[in-house]
Amino acid sequence: MAYSVNVSVEAPIENQIQEITYDGQEIYQAPLTLSENLAKIAQKIDFSKTNGDDVTKEQENGEKSEDESKDPANFQSSLWPWDSVRNKLRNALTEVCVLADVLAVAKEKRYMVLDPVQQDPIEVKPLVQVHARKKALAGAASVLIMGADRMKSCQNELARTRSTPDFHIELLRLRQNWRLKKVSNSIIGDLSYRTAGSKYNQTGMFEITKAEEEEKTSTSPPASPNPNMPVPSTSSSNKNASALRVTIPSELEGIAYIEVLCKKDEEALCSANINWLNSGSGNKLDPDTHWQQKLEAAQNVLFCKELFSQLAREAVHLRAPIPHMVVGNRIMATVLPGIQLVIILRHSTGNDKKPVPQNTDHDHVLEHSLHQLLREVHHKNTHHPFPHPSSGPLGPSKRRCLAGPTAADRHELLEMTKSQTLLEQIIQQAQHFFMRLRTEYVLDTIAKEFKDPLILSHWNALNSPTQSSVRIVIQTHGYDQLIRTSMVLHVHEKSLKCVCKDGRVMHMSYEPQELRDLIFCQIYQHQISAVQGLAKCMGWQFLANSSHLGLGAVEPLGNASSCILASPNGDRMIAVRCDPHTKIQVSIAHSPRKDFFPGQLVKERKWENLGGSFKEVRWDKMEGKNFLNKMELLMASLTSS
Repeated sequence: MAYSVNVSVEAPIENQIQEITYDGQEIYQAPLTLSENLAKIAQKIDFSKTNGDDVTKEQENGEKSEDESKDPANFQSSLWPWDSVRNKLRNALTEVCVLADVLAVAKEKRYMVLDPVQQDPIEVKPLVQVHARKKALAGAASVLIMGADRMKSCQNELARTRSTPDFHIELLRLRQNWRLKKVSNSIIGDLSYRTAGSKYNQTGMFEITKAEEEEKTSTSPPASPNPNMPVPSTSSSNKNASALRVTIPSELEGIAYIEVLCKKDEEALCSANINWLNSGSGNKLDPDTHWQQKLEAAQNVLFCKELFSQLAREAVHLRAPIPHMVVGNRIMATVLPGIQLVIILRHSTGNDKKPVPQNTDHDHVLEHSLHQLLREVHHKNTHHPFPHPSSGPLGPSKRRCLAGPTAADRHELLEMTKSQTLLEQIIQQAQHFFMRLRTEYVLDTIAKEFKDPLILSHWNALNSPTQSSVRIVIQTHGYDQLIRTSMVLHVHEKSLKCVCKDGRVMHMSYEPQELRDLIFCQIYQHQISAVQGLAKCMGWQFLANSSHLGLGAVEPLGNASSCILASPNGDRMIAVRCDPHTKIQVSIAHSPRKDFFPGQLVKERKWENLGGSFKEVRWDKMEGKNFLNKMELLMASLTSS
């Protein structure tokens, strides 16, 4: 049984090799397209041959065909494959030549005249013609009216821009300061802080429209019957006119600010306001206010609401020894024992009957530190440390990126992940603020209480919001070149660190009494050191001293200091005792003793050179400006006598 198989014969797919590279790779020529293939075949047509040549060739071919018919192996077709195409093209060329000759004859008009054929006349209907003319006149009238209206609006625009700027110029100025975008034939702006990493739900969108033209009845003054009477000026009414009309959401209207109040029990100690505008009042903005002021006020309201929302969220999540409280528009946190930090959101739309209370004890230092904190947070959110990707989510910080090469341990990695919230930083700044206030109060109180010696406090002007330093100098008036005692006091959030002149470092808590005790001890140690320096200048001998004297009554505060001095001849002695409770005591003794009587038991005369008993000097009756001046006069009188 035979089977039939369909065999398709196609042209080879391989193309001609164009180039063979040094590594043996073959580069083929691109295959021809259909149009290129047709052009290649058409180039083989020879149009220069005539019909006579074709006839002779056909005859010759006919003779050959008779011979080849006898031999079927040598049989070939008598016609050329493109012969019909050549004949059709030649016939078309003949017809085009004839048409060209006819057109040349028709142009000359000497041989042929071509007259237009008269057509049948069109039937004219008068009613249709009237309607057409009316329609044409209405179209022309509408064009003229539109042009007149445009000219009138341009004239009104020019008259209005004499007092107000152009709409497009104001829109350009608005675009330079605020983010704008066009949504469905309206311009929408954005007031939010999303560029600073904000996650607040309030969008802060506002709409910008072109201000409507005021009617002539409201702008133009009434005609005066007397032409000599002056026309009232309208420049004052158009003083705040603007070509833009800005519409903000109702929840962002008015003026808002955040009040930070520190109080002890019910007594307000200090307060500070946080707002971008320098207006803490609750007055409503005038509807004719310029768009820049209106947008700034709206963004200030959004900023205060967003900041308070973040602080309230942090107050709820933070764990403190005394829990924070969030009630309505108030956040209450304990800064130090007995002192509370109250954060209040004040928002007034002008419709409130009660005025916003204003605290007179306004502290600008706390306000400056809080604003500095907010700007630092904004800067950290917008300036991330390198390296970080140019697009996409931000990666870890620079310290965590370098944790591998620096071989950081688990403790260091945990410390890198810790970060302080905004409320924690505000509480730390408030704690430091109170520590600084207490330190200033203690130093000022002691400086008023003690006139001798003088206590000078030099506060460092360049401080951080949570750390400051003060240099305390204790000196005596007129004897400042002789000796001065200095120490540096570092004020932190809840502690104090004192670095004394001799290098001792003492740490204290937030209690002001500890600082007061330290200053008292330093004052009396300064007096003893000053007496020793004065004795060297006067030629007196320094016999003994003690910074912690164990004799006498127990002092309720600190320890007593003392020293014993001897005159150049050795016949006089001065004992000085300084303690915080009884202050300064000075006693003198004579040598030899005046009450020494030799007897049978004591026969040697050397015992009469022993010093006598000390007698206390009535120090308040001594002449002199201060302690060292009195000591100088006492030493001089004892030496001369």
